[in-house]
Amino acid sequence: MPKKVLETKNLNAFYGDFQALFDVSIDLFEGEIISIIGANGAGKSTFMRSVAGLIDKIDNDINFNGSSIKNLRADEIAQKGIAMVPEGRKLFPSLSVEENLLIGSQTKRSGPWKLSSVYELFPDLCDKKNIPSNLLSGGQQQMAAIGRALMSNPEVILFDEISLGLAPIIIKNIYQNLPLVIQDGMSAVVVEQDINKAIEISDRVYCLQEGRIALTGESKKLTREEISKAYFGI
Repeated sequence: MPKKVLETKNLNAFYGDFQALFDVSIDLFEGEIISIIGANGAGKSTFMRSVAGLIDKIDNDINFNGSSIKNLRADEIAQKGIAMVPEGRKLFPSLSVEENLLIGSQTKRSGPWKLSSVYELFPDLCDKKNIPSNLLSGGQQQMAAIGRALMSNPEVILFDEISLGLAPIIIKNIYQNLPLVIQDGMSAVVVEQDINKAIEISDRVYCLQEGRIALTGESKKLTREEISKAYFGI
């Protein structure tokens, strides 16, 4: 059986006094892709930010490779091997494309991903490596954000709203490259608004509704009726 690399146990997350997640238990195994779906405000991004160390107040535990990472800073979590491609890309506009990519390598983790391999995966970035990142198209910015995450050579990569605001042809290109990204035992969590795409690319699906898990199961076995009921709460 594959090794469990990531696990949340009855995770609660808060923004001040507002509770955004309620008893969310999710696990991820080596080499697996899970997708998290749900309507706007369901808690998908909060879950991702909690795992990445970007939510100050959480209850219960988050385990990575059997050890708690609940109280670690975001940079410490990245050093251990979890990288996030954040919603909205969050590139540094004053830095060149290549300088943005090199930020990911600051973890100094060993692995297959370096500038040459990122440029091989996304040739567009190589052509534009010396220009400011804010001059890239939306799709190219997403490629740069993915490349930056890969440069840390993570064991787990979190994709938060991977296709948000992108043209269909760009989304298709990014998903076609996903198998090349998730290889050599890497695992991924993908937050995706497109339910069909979420099912297509993942091994298992979790559906969140108002901060709670409303449904989970193997992607290919869940029916459209089950997913719609959990998604919309009807």
